[in-house]
Amino acid sequence: MADAGMLRFHVPEPEVRPGGTPDFSDVTIPKAGSVPRPEIDVDPRTIRDMAFSIIRVLNRAGEAVGPWAGLLSDDELLEGLRHMMTLRTFDARMQMAQRQGKTSFYMQHLGEEAVSCAFRKALAPGDMNFPTYRQAGLLIADGYPMVTMMNQIYSNEADPLKGRQLPIMYSSKEHGFFSISGNLATQYIQAVGWAMASAISNDSKIAAAWIGDGSTAESDFHSALVFASTYKAPVVLNVVNNQWAISTFQGIARGGSGTFAARGLGFGIPSLRVDGNDYLAVHAVAKWATTRARSNLGPTLIEYVTYRVGAHSSSDDPSAYRPKAESDAWPLGDPIVRLKNHLIQRGVWSDERHTQAEAEIQEMVVSAQREAERHGTLHAGGKPSTRDMFEGVYAEMPPHLRRQRQQAGV
Repeated sequence: MADAGMLRFHVPEPEVRPGGTPDFSDVTIPKAGSVPRPEIDVDPRTIRDMAFSIIRVLNRAGEAVGPWAGLLSDDELLEGLRHMMTLRTFDARMQMAQRQGKTSFYMQHLGEEAVSCAFRKALAPGDMNFPTYRQAGLLIADGYPMVTMMNQIYSNEADPLKGRQLPIMYSSKEHGFFSISGNLATQYIQAVGWAMASAISNDSKIAAAWIGDGSTAESDFHSALVFASTYKAPVVLNVVNNQWAISTFQGIARGGSGTFAARGLGFGIPSLRVDGNDYLAVHAVAKWATTRARSNLGPTLIEYVTYRVGAHSSSDDPSAYRPKAESDAWPLGDPIVRLKNHLIQRGVWSDERHTQAEAEIQEMVVSAQREAERHGTLHAGGKPSTRDMFEGVYAEMPPHLRRQRQQAGV
């Protein structure tokens, strides 16, 4: 056998670095309405190509077209627009609060608002989300009190989690929002286990798992797919592909699979890709997947093709690893602008009403912030009791924690 020479280690490289020209030529975008809508009980083997396409409803003219359109009324779409606008305004105020030292940490959803806000409207009461830190839209679209969210961010005396969770790691059983973990992939296996338990107990509730593109490289992601496919767990497996992990591009996690959705094919799981900046498309695909889960047809893997416009977090500087103008070049546009244009095209919205709504939402968010700050912020005002750190871990506090609590004088 001929000597092939020295081995070389391969490290994937992004298409462009800071200072370069943004290039999304590798993102193939099908015409809106061109991807078929299969029956709920379709054989996954017959729709393998859907793991490599992108389901879109809104075309460039703002019209809703194709077989995935028509599921939402004008009133429901107006409500969805307001949810996304609220999340974006909330983000801006909390990011500013972090810069002012009122909280230690924050993560924005800028450019990704449609994913969580639209998905939430496809769920039923009692369903459980196992989210990452960029799905606060699940709470906002479900009517969770904004003041309570801010209290948790500030870790103040009214924080429902008593200062024991990192800011933005909300938790609400009543609103189907499982506690967030900084180690994102753990949410996947827990979601599948929760869904299996629901099926074992003959309940009617389903689960939704959430993960980012970077964390799909972790072993928990693959373990979850094994169990979900084997036991036909009633779960929707969501992958939010926003092109970037904290400082590495998606190619580091994707390997040679081509798309993240394609990873479900080897497990026999129906796998779809959807335009994550198209509110109507996200809702339609979510409704298809949740209906499958409720019909005992098993899991669905959904990849949301979107873009993280802002930094990974308040402690990240994206200019160090991507061109500053890259978000402007993203071909799928802004989810709020696209839904706004659709509603204007339908004659139920206008630029004037949009401006008025922005002002109303700004006033509402600022008012909520004032109320939350009356309970304290990171460096001022009321704080949770030190005693709280010892509570809520064991049903009966073990002796060593009792001793520590006594030593702390609480």
